Amino acid sequence: MKPIAPATIAIAVVLFSGCSASEVINTGGDTKCKDFTAQDEKKQTDEISKMLKDKSGAEPNNIELSATRLSALTYCQTVGKEDTKISEAPHG
Repeated sequence: MKPIAPATIAIAVVLFSGCSASEVINTGGDTKCKDFTAQDEKKQTDEISKMLKDKSGAEPNNIELSATRLSALTYCQTVGKEDTKISEAPHG
């Protein structure tokens, strides 16, 4: 068996195990509300950080991270639908 085969098998298992993309990789602003609300605070902060960095090109500060995470979480728990992206939540 070639050395690449085990890696290919591992990737296939992850992709077909029913995990959402957000559980495997940091999808930032493309994270869907249903995934975001199920994550712990650290994972949510990581998603928000990537979203803000992708938007501005700069590392967000702690206040911006906290405020945006709370905004996205509140949005997802109220008016957002399961498949709404967190980037659609109102934020700075």
